[in-house]
Amino acid sequence: MNKTNQIQIAPSREKVVSVHNGWVMLFVIILLYLGTIGLLIYSIAAGQRGGPLLAPFLASMLLLPLDIIMTTGFFTLQPNEARVLILFGEYKGTVRESGFHWGNPFYSNGPRTAMAAQTTEPLGKPGGSRAAAAAQWKRHMGRYKISLRARTHNIERLKVNDKRGNPIEIGAVVVWRVQDTAQATFDVDDYENYIEMQSESALRHLASAYAYDHGEENEITLRSNVEEVSVALRTELQERLIKAGVTVDEARLTHLAYAPEIAQAMLRRQQAEAVIAARKKIVFGAVSMVEMALKEMTERKVLDLDDERKASMVSNLMVVLCGESEVHPVINTGTLYS
Repeated sequence: MNKTNQIQIAPSREKVVSVHNGWVMLFVIILLYLGTIGLLIYSIAAGQRGGPLLAPFLASMLLLPLDIIMTTGFFTLQPNEARVLILFGEYKGTVRESGFHWGNPFYSNGPRTAMAAQTTEPLGKPGGSRAAAAAQWKRHMGRYKISLRARTHNIERLKVNDKRGNPIEIGAVVVWRVQDTAQATFDVDDYENYIEMQSESALRHLASAYAYDHGEENEITLRSNVEEVSVALRTELQERLIKAGVTVDEARLTHLAYAPEIAQAMLRRQQAEAVIAARKKIVFGAVSMVEMALKEMTERKVLDLDDERKASMVSNLMVVLCGESEVHPVINTGTLYS
């Protein structure tokens, strides 16, 4: 029997670190530039006609590229923004403090996340939004900066089958934010694309687990139990997205309807059920009124009717009380039994 050995990879964990203050390092680098330029001038001025002094001149030539390289270490972070520090393939930590910073110039620079560049073209347009957004993302290069702000992902209308197999249209909105920058960077390939795919998959699974409406007693349905369904969607999304270091703040349905091909049939069914419910209530009320009338007449001894006359009176009263058209009374000028 073949046994498959599965390698369990431990999830990454964020490590918050601090880097040098950008303003202090700016002052230091300016001094280094001034010192390098001064050393170069000194080597030329103090040299004889044969050329500048060799040692100061070589030192200034070595310091100048170093100064330029150090200049590239500056970066800024806005509030609720973080930068993941990667040095030669090794994770060194995450900077979460906003402001002007200076770090090792050799920290890796990576592409900015996909959501940083927004496109105004509608989704689903052939050759439109996705291609344009992809090209725009490539033009926006960052330094492994990740937004920690709450963001929304709108799940477009999906056509799925509910628990009873009825085709329905369903849409939702998800409010999420990055909780662990290390997991978002290293544990999934593209955490924003991962969120998009997992959100759609979770919504499809949710729709197939519940009936649209008309569930059994105490059964949760998509239309009648919006709050319970939203909690279930958020729970499932959180279980799926925790791998990417993402926390889900809220998930709610934004659209719910029968698919167009069965919408008219379902509307007629709802109308029929409404008519049946109304008739049931009318009949129940009419029976109660007839019973009350017979009881009052018996107790007060208004009339002494046999079973046949009682049945006739009940029939007439039920017609009057349950009929939709206006009732026209007929006056009997004879006796009750004629």
